[in-house]
Amino acid sequence: MSRRSRIIAPLVATAGLVVVGLSPTASAQSLDSVGSSGSAGVLGMETAPLPIPSLFGLTPVLTIPVPAPQRPVIDAAVASVYPTASETVGVAQPVMITFDRPVADRAAAEAGVGIRSAPSVEGKFYWVSDTELRWRPHEFWPAHTAVTVWAGGREHTFRTGDAIVSTYDDATHQVTVTRNGQVVRTMPASAGRDAYATHNGIYYNGWRAREVRMDSETWGLSRAAGGYDTVVNDGVRLSYDGIFIHSAPWSVADQGVRNVSHGCINLSPEDAAWYYDNTRNGDPFIVVGGPGRQFGAFDGQGDWNY
Repeated sequence: MSRRSRIIAPLVATAGLVVVGLSPTASAQSLDSVGSSGSAGVLGMETAPLPIPSLFGLTPVLTIPVPAPQRPVIDAAVASVYPTASETVGVAQPVMITFDRPVADRAAAEAGVGIRSAPSVEGKFYWVSDTELRWRPHEFWPAHTAVTVWAGGREHTFRTGDAIVSTYDDATHQVTVTRNGQVVRTMPASAGRDAYATHNGIYYNGWRAREVRMDSETWGLSRAAGGYDTVVNDGVRLSYDGIFIHSAPWSVADQGVRNVSHGCINLSPEDAAWYYDNTRNGDPFIVVGGPGRQFGAFDGQGDWNY
């Protein structure tokens, strides 16, 4: 399906069908969370995570008090923080902080946020809009990192899981999935053809649904001109402009051979179900060797491409 399938309605669920496309609000990556320490920052203390490993993803992030720097107050409130409380995410997942109004003093807003991890990593702030601040490490998070985020006077905690990294190589038309450096699955695939070539670069898993409706008319391609309006199964969003990895039983004969989609990564029903069930939000998906241009940094899920 198209890498540009736009939003038809903001996550309208009807009879089990979820309609999806461009809007950032279409992502499950926008829920508020509060960690173990509540508003302890008013006492001049915040918290830092302890380096206690997760056991089958069940261990909560345990924290210890640390002195808090002076954090400025700005004329905008934190509306949401993602990842959510105690969530386990992939190693490419950025921290996403959304404010309730446009932020004029970005430097002050950044100074109002504290991010600590065990093991410790270096990273950077960046803005994707006037209301959304993000932070990511310079490299992917280590597997099983515990993280605390101080924002809006409250603590938010999460951790990363195994390092599950998928790579689509256009030279072989194969998706190779590794877990902590070991190959766990290889899947024939088909990417975007001709004028719809899938962009090269680093994506990461976002919102997903068992059924996703895609309509090419939302980005200007009518059905009379070769477009589509169809439902795909086991769809995992890789970009805000509509690149998904999903089941495509109609292109099984092409998978592993040639590119035939409008930009999405097509898999067999069996492989798509496996990918849906065995990956999580924030797991990186990398496209290499294709004829497409480089994936843009501020598509919404293009954070790693600059």
